[in-house]
Amino acid sequence: MAERGQLPPAAKRLCCRPGYGSACRPGQRAGGAGPGSGALCAGPSSAAAAAALGLLPLGKTQSPESLLDIAARKVAEKWPFQRVEERFERIPEPVQRRIVYWSFPRSEREICMYSSFNTGADDPAAAAGGVATAPGGAADPAADENRLPFRRGIALLDGGCVDNVLQVGFHLSGTVTEPAMQSEPETVCNVAISFDRCKITSVTCSCGNKDIFYCAHVVALSLYRIRKPDQVKLHLPISETLFQMNRDQLQKFVQYLITVHHTEVLPTAQKLADEILSQNSEINQVHGAPDPTAGASIDDENCWHLDEEQVQEQVKLFLSQGGYHGSGKQLNLLFAKVREMLKMRDSNGARMLTLITEQFMADPRLSLWRQQGTAMTDKYRQLWDELGALWMCIVLNPHCKLEQKSSWLKQLKKWNSVDVCPWEDGNHGNELPNLTNALPQGANANQDSSNRPHRTVFTRAIEACDLHWQDSHLQHIISSDLYTNYCYHDDTENLLFDSQGWPLWHEHVPTACARVDALRSHGYPREALRLAIAIVNTLRRQQQKQLEMFRAQKKDHVGQCKSLEYHHLPAHKLFEEGESYLTLAVEVALMGLGQQRIMPDGLYAQEKVCRNEEQLISKLQEIELDDTLVKIFRKQAVFLLEAGPYSGLGEVIHRESVPMHTFAKYLFTSLLPHDAELAYKTALRAMRLLVLESTAPSGDMSRPHHIASVVPNRYPRWFTLSHIESQQCELASTMLTAAKGDVRKLETVLESIQKNIHSSSHIFKLAQDAFKIATLLDSLPDITLLKVSLELGLQVMRMTLSTLNWRRREMVRWLVTCATEVGVYALDSIMQNWFTLFTPTEATSIVATTVMSNSTIVRLHLDCHQQEKLASSARTLALQCAMKDPQNCALSALTLCEKDHIAFETAYQIVLDAATTGMSYSQLFTIARYMEHRGYPMRAYKLATLAMTHLNLSYNQDTHPAINDVLWACALSHSLGKNELAAIIPLVVKSVKCATVLSDILRRCTLTTPGMVGLHGRRNSGKLMSLDKAPLRQLLDATIGAYINTTHSRLTHISPRHYSEFIEFLSKARETFLMAHDGHIQFTQFIDNLKQIYKGKKKLMMLVRERFG
Repeated sequence: MAERGQLPPAAKRLCCRPGYGSACRPGQRAGGAGPGSGALCAGPSSAAAAAALGLLPLGKTQSPESLLDIAARKVAEKWPFQRVEERFERIPEPVQRRIVYWSFPRSEREICMYSSFNTGADDPAAAAGGVATAPGGAADPAADENRLPFRRGIALLDGGCVDNVLQVGFHLSGTVTEPAMQSEPETVCNVAISFDRCKITSVTCSCGNKDIFYCAHVVALSLYRIRKPDQVKLHLPISETLFQMNRDQLQKFVQYLITVHHTEVLPTAQKLADEILSQNSEINQVHGAPDPTAGASIDDENCWHLDEEQVQEQVKLFLSQGGYHGSGKQLNLLFAKVREMLKMRDSNGARMLTLITEQFMADPRLSLWRQQGTAMTDKYRQLWDELGALWMCIVLNPHCKLEQKSSWLKQLKKWNSVDVCPWEDGNHGNELPNLTNALPQGANANQDSSNRPHRTVFTRAIEACDLHWQDSHLQHIISSDLYTNYCYHDDTENLLFDSQGWPLWHEHVPTACARVDALRSHGYPREALRLAIAIVNTLRRQQQKQLEMFRAQKKDHVGQCKSLEYHHLPAHKLFEEGESYLTLAVEVALMGLGQQRIMPDGLYAQEKVCRNEEQLISKLQEIELDDTLVKIFRKQAVFLLEAGPYSGLGEVIHRESVPMHTFAKYLFTSLLPHDAELAYKTALRAMRLLVLESTAPSGDMSRPHHIASVVPNRYPRWFTLSHIESQQCELASTMLTAAKGDVRKLETVLESIQKNIHSSSHIFKLAQDAFKIATLLDSLPDITLLKVSLELGLQVMRMTLSTLNWRRREMVRWLVTCATEVGVYALDSIMQNWFTLFTPTEATSIVATTVMSNSTIVRLHLDCHQQEKLASSARTLALQCAMKDPQNCALSALTLCEKDHIAFETAYQIVLDAATTGMSYSQLFTIARYMEHRGYPMRAYKLATLAMTHLNLSYNQDTHPAINDVLWACALSHSLGKNELAAIIPLVVKSVKCATVLSDILRRCTLTTPGMVGLHGRRNSGKLMSLDKAPLRQLLDATIGAYINTTHSRLTHISPRHYSEFIEFLSKARETFLMAHDGHIQFTQFIDNLKQIYKGKKKLMMLVRERFG
């Protein structure tokens, strides 16, 4: 708590001598003990006071409490002291003392609330938990709990650090000594506390600490007064003492006061003296004088001290940190503090929330996000939701005054009108129903949302201001556990009682729940519980009515499907014997989770639907199911399956109804040990996901935009669709796991998966899950589950065959592994039907290759006949794939057909047929190398020549990846003989224009005799080929020409930094020129031409002359 100096604030009301003027006190005080007299707080009634405070053990009270104390305590709680003075003409001093005594707070709970965060403990004063706050208010979760102000205050009190405690009227003062620490000396803090009607109204402390909460020194002094009232000296207000002094005593009093504190008060004393002596001064126009110890005036607001400035500063600081340093957690703790105040019925709860809201509205990020069109973070959005929920609780306070509600409404409307005020659903903000009404029906239900104003986070609180608690039926419900009426007539929709006489409460369910939350928040737990039971009973009755209505309609309209427009309707049944609050809570939770509801618009609203559902299910999972709860689960599951449009698990649901996958998974796992058939029936019904169906049901024609396919322009968008599909997948996986060993159930689950799941990745995950479950190491493979896994894998293959999927290769490999586990017939089947499952490349490079591997043969323990049959299928597949896609499958087909001569020849012919049209030079070179490696050099040569016809190497492509293939082809031709070399050189000359590549080929051809290593390793004894004759003369001329052309091309755009590289290039060119018999002359002429043509490049030509003359 921020302490503003050492002096307490000025008193709000004036005190004067009797008869001094119209503002004087009407009654004269009874005689006192004389000036400066004092007495211990407890006096003769200390034992009774101690017993009342719980300081004495039960049964140890010394005497009954006096009527004086009883009356004084009540007056001290309710009346400002000025009213007491004005009401009674004469107030005896003992009465005054008891009223002053009882006016100080008597409970440590409030002291704890204002000096620590609440951890949710039942007794905050005992727990005083929470996150410690550093001097700046920042969170330090690792801090010791003993560093909390409340805990530190207790430690200071227990350590005897509180001294000089004095109570003068309604003012308490004292000193608190802070023990010396390792780095800090001992310090003494002066503490002053003002109080009124059992509430601390102001605090000051010289420690200078600034925080939202009271410092430890204020806590220590307060607890000293509460725990040790008999050790506190009590005086009447200082004005009372002054009234009893004569003029000389008053002069002596003032002079001594000035003498003791002359350095601090002398200027002020002289100023006041001057003003009093001046007849026209302002001070002489006012009757009486202020007394900081005289208590509150009638007009003073009676509330606990709350440092508004520090609340604003702390919230501003937390918001500026943008979610870092635990600021989000700190803000949530402040919200929890507001709820704690509301529960204590402390008016500061609304004050504190107003201060928090003002800082939230002033957050500069709101304008920035609005300008940029970006959404606020999820955690920040949740803080706004809590802000709106707290305002709902405040305006629904059952005992708030009309002027308070009017003031709150005015403030809420002001915030609501600000442009940057966040919308209710985080996006559209206008699609949710009015708080006090059910969802609209009929023609108006589809009203264009653009015509309606945006709903903000404050809209529901504004609407709640129209609600009241004056309904007599509602008042009877919350005020008595015995409110019943057994006159039951089931002929009206909104009955006040059910057939068993228990009260019902018909109201829009969110509104009724808001009332319950408000009652709980404002410290009325019993009343909240009574209303909650009435709501649950109403829901159960309406639930039964809905079921009966749907069954009747089903008989009258068999086979018809109507357009569905739904809203939440309440219901009821008897609070039966054996039921408890827990069973009611579980049942209403199941009812709410299973109720059909439309998916809202907007990312945040949809995420909120998922999050709220998961949070509620998480709470349910904490409950251990007994026989009673299992009965409730069975009852609700049966109802949800049969209830029609009321239920999200009914036979007919809206296309955009919120899916039930997460809820159904919880129901399934809960019911499975007790009623497996019902569990499977519920889960299978929940598997559907209509929003992904290509067309809407016939009854949905009233909303034509819902008929279109979900991809890509379905409106509105489901932003959480990926999460929903993953939950659908989890539900299916749970059923598969549970159904292991049950053929019928596995087939049913498989059929449901194939019908309802539309995502290939999720089906693939299910296939993998089923495979893992079926092949657990500690048991024999479950062949039925393996077949399910294979079926799912085949479905994935068909779904992804014509679409791009980065996991496709992984999926294909997994499918072959799965088929291998199933058996040889499964492998044969996928190869027979490969064209519906795989691309030709996948079928040859992955499927057939894996099937033909030794590991597969060993894994399946195949005999020779089975191996040959499988190999035959693989070869047939390979040839079919090669025919369909020779570019990518020819090589794989040749490899697979190696052991079958006819199949191999067929594959080779397919390659030749495709070589001239559809195959690239790289593919042909690859197959040619394969042929050479397999011992078919002539076939390799033929394929190499075909590849050369598709190749084109320009002059500057001296790093082209095909260069090695060209060199290999020329080497192959050279090794086969002169004729083959003579045949390929014209192709090389036509396809290759790169001088360095041509010179490399030329040099290699002159090193050895053609055919020197012929077929079958025979050596030829021919002569080296002449460069002056064909075919090498043609290659030499082409090489020289390529050097000349390349030189001119490079000189066109050459820069000085490339001059040295160019000179080296000319040196290589000269080597090639010199291979001709007149090469020296040709090169000299070439250099001369360069000097003439490019004489402008003086530096370059100088380098040329230096090197080549």
